[in-house]
Amino acid sequence: MESREIRFENVSKFDGEVLGINRVSLAIRPGITGLVGPNGSGKTTLMNLMTGLLRPTRGKVSVLGLSPYDPEHLFRNVGYCTQFDAFPRGTTGFHFIQSFLRIHGFTGAEATRLTEEALIRVKLTEAADRKIAAYSKGMRQRIKLAQAIAHNPGILILDEPLNGLDPMARAEVIALFRELSADGKHVIISSHILHEVDMISDQVIMINGGYVVAEGEIQDVRSEMPEHPIQVLIRCSDPGRLASRLFQMDHVVEAKIQADQKGLLIRTRDADQFYLRLNEAILETGQDIEAVAPADEDVHSVYQYLIGSNGGSTS
Repeated sequence: MESREIRFENVSKFDGEVLGINRVSLAIRPGITGLVGPNGSGKTTLMNLMTGLLRPTRGKVSVLGLSPYDPEHLFRNVGYCTQFDAFPRGTTGFHFIQSFLRIHGFTGAEATRLTEEALIRVKLTEAADRKIAAYSKGMRQRIKLAQAIAHNPGILILDEPLNGLDPMARAEVIALFRELSADGKHVIISSHILHEVDMISDQVIMINGGYVVAEGEIQDVRSEMPEHPIQVLIRCSDPGRLASRLFQMDHVVEAKIQADQKGLLIRTRDADQFYLRLNEAILETGQDIEAVAPADEDVHSVYQYLIGSNGGSTS
């Protein structure tokens, strides 16, 4: 239903002859959506179009049924955390959020309450009255996130929000993203660190050279590439013997024994057949099995495959 989606209808954005995105059609549902791609792929352009900071050269963008070029209505629904640091000179963390809320119509008491709640959620209350100029990179990331969530928007658009966070802060922020998603919100996160997106996203949008090369749940994207062999890691007692047996399967194209002689990396063109016959091979070779797990059903391997074969195409 359109009122629950962010929609791009055949959207292109050019700056002169420079391509931002081209012929993008998307319907983004609630949940955590990862925008995946290297720097310059079009992620920030896509986000700026959602927030009305850019207008498309052609096509239409709608946000929960609203035009992104109606800022008074859009503000109540959208929180945007950019990747760039830009703070008023001499301002404290508390004043940064509170003044933002006051500008957009919240009363003094409302703005104070919402500011305090946002600071608690990002665990920055102790630094609230310090000047942002003295904040670390991680603290600046968290104060921007606090501002984005302070007015309780239904959509959060977060450009590289995990940059500069230490491991503990990353875990806390990721937990917050999951909490917001569980409340039915859109949480849209861009990153060029693919394993992070893979870890937290319900769905991914993979961008390369201004084109969307794939979208959906990562397992669904992966299943649409039957010609791309998958890798399976098997930790076992006698990998050499198991490798010889597995090579008898015509869909197995490669087997590598790991350096510690306790693991085997298999590449197969037919995962379903492989898993069906794997138990038979294990029994025949008398293996003690420690683990069997897919080794490349993640965003990184899928993205690298897609940009290798489709980079710059219109798919």
